[in-house]
Amino acid sequence: MIKRNKISIVIASLLTLAPMIIGAVIWERLPELMPTHWGFNGEADDYSSKGFTVFGMPLIFLALLWICLIVTSMDKRNKSQNPKIESIVIWIVPILSCTIAAATYCTSLGIEIMVTNIVFSTIGAVVLILGNYMPKCKQNSTIGVRLKWTLESEENWSRTHRFAGIIWFICGILLIACGFLPTKIAVFAVLPIILFSVFAPIIYSFALHKKGI
Repeated sequence: MIKRNKISIVIASLLTLAPMIIGAVIWERLPELMPTHWGFNGEADDYSSKGFTVFGMPLIFLALLWICLIVTSMDKRNKSQNPKIESIVIWIVPILSCTIAAATYCTSLGIEIMVTNIVFSTIGAVVLILGNYMPKCKQNSTIGVRLKWTLESEENWSRTHRFAGIIWFICGILLIACGFLPTKIAVFAVLPIILFSVFAPIIYSFALHKKGI
């Protein structure tokens, strides 16, 4: 996987580290303590040093990106994986790195934004994209709905991922919609949506397994 996507991985790695460059440019304007966590009310409730936020967090995201890439590449079943699924693995972490950095810098500079809503919308977009491509995911041990019975049966894997694709696409749209709701309402809607998106495919897959599929 890494050999097949060298250029994309290099660009993704640089994009993951882009917040470091932006942070260095606006360094003097940033406070010594910067928000790195927000509560359900959308207000910052935890802070980290400027140095860690600007340089440490992008490096953590970069490490996460490469862990995902290496683990995925080590799975022999992924040698013939759908290229679109590989692209998702490559680009999710850079998107999250830039989104969180944007929220952190804007808040630190006194720019009023609804951080929680932005996060919900971003998560929704990721879930929607996953839902669109999940039916194309070939059987493997690292990506997708990895259960004992999906890994043992190609038919179970295929049906489960078609079902998960529909569920995640719908849930992605709902999560994006939550990004436009008042924060106090959105936080109560998001958790049930996420739980449903996780457990519905598992229950469906188990039901197929009990039928001998």
